[in-house]
Amino acid sequence: MTALAIAIGLGWTVARATATSAFAPSDASCSAAALSAPVSHLASTGGVNAYGCEGSWAYLWATVTVGPNRIGVTELMRFDTSTHTWHFASRVRYCHPGLLPSIVYRRACFSN
Repeated sequence: MTALAIAIGLGWTVARATATSAFAPSDASCSAAALSAPVSHLASTGGVNAYGCEGSWAYLWATVTVGPNRIGVTELMRFDTSTHTWHFASRVRYCHPGLLPSIVYRRACFSN
């Protein structure tokens, strides 16, 4: 009887973990518009030059206009499953080997 209770408890825990991971970003949320939304709240976006996503991580290369200047920016982004939106992530905190998917690490951490 104890083994059955443990098996049911483990099964419930695994089911909960699986249900939580169902809120990962979809292909639709990995778009230039979705990734540039946080940037466009801060400055006028002059265009997205490149972007990519892997899991809950993404990189964004964009041109922003600040006053009379156009500046190229590189942003590391992380998907927030509670709001289903992308947010800035600290390059200082996360740009270390093994913490990010390799494509995001290479493109977000070794540019301006």
